[in-house]
Amino acid sequence: MIKLIKNNEIIIKKSKFIAYLYEINEINCIKDIINNLKIEHKKATHICYAYKLDNNVKYYDDGEPNGTAGKPIYNIIEKKNLNNVLIVVIRYFGGIKLGAGGLFRAYSNSASELFI
Repeated sequence: MIKLIKNNEIIIKKSKFIAYLYEINEINCIKDIINNLKIEHKKATHICYAYKLDNNVKYYDDGEPNGTAGKPIYNIIEKKNLNNVLIVVIRYFGGIKLGAGGLFRAYSNSASELFI
């Protein structure tokens, strides 16, 4: 079962960050979600994500500097004490580099705003 719970969009220094929160119940559905989002957002620069499904945990930076995208998304999952969830944050680069700290904050804020 795949259930889209919520999505949002924020813009930081001309980069667009689109976040999606999914309820998931099996690992196999994650690949389908990511593939569908890649089709829907063909021109996206990065499709980063994190999930927690029971004891299975993964986060992925998709070309962003190591630890600046997937890890902050996963931190939100842990902070909210969630399970059986996938958070995907899609970035359209706006031409201004954010630096490692800026990327970490941008991905964290994008995931956090799903819970506002």
